[in-house]
Amino acid sequence: MMELQVNGIKRAVSAGAGTSLLYVLRDELDLTGTKYGCGEGQCGACTVLMDGKAVRSCSVPLRAAEGKQVTTIEGLEKEGKLHPVQEAFLNVDVFQCGYCAPGMIMSAVALLKDNPKPSQEEIVDYMNGNICRCGTYPRIVRAIQEASNTKA
Repeated sequence: MMELQVNGIKRAVSAGAGTSLLYVLRDELDLTGTKYGCGEGQCGACTVLMDGKAVRSCSVPLRAAEGKQVTTIEGLEKEGKLHPVQEAFLNVDVFQCGYCAPGMIMSAVALLKDNPKPSQEEIVDYMNGNICRCGTYPRIVRAIQEASNTKA
């Protein structure tokens, strides 16, 4: 039995230490906002924050998350209020299929934490590892720019 700190709550999990964090989040903790994409850490659909840094949960073994603060898309909302990045994605109408959105949002949150006022080039460079099959990249960049103008 291992203990994880997920979205501010200590959770006991029974998965083995080598099990991917993605599997534990989705299948053991029922936090299905984090998506399975490629399973190789290349597409970004499974991005979560670990101690505030964006990580690909499909390639993080459970043992690496122990003792760290893990935040999923479900953990961004506070007291019924969406995170500014979530609000911006809605305002800019980013979503088409929405599959990539949780990973995109989590990556954008990490970016804005480290760089509150990124240039368009910095946004594009940082988000380069997140794939959107619908091709809404210009709207994603606009949403991140909008969120950077609020207190993210």
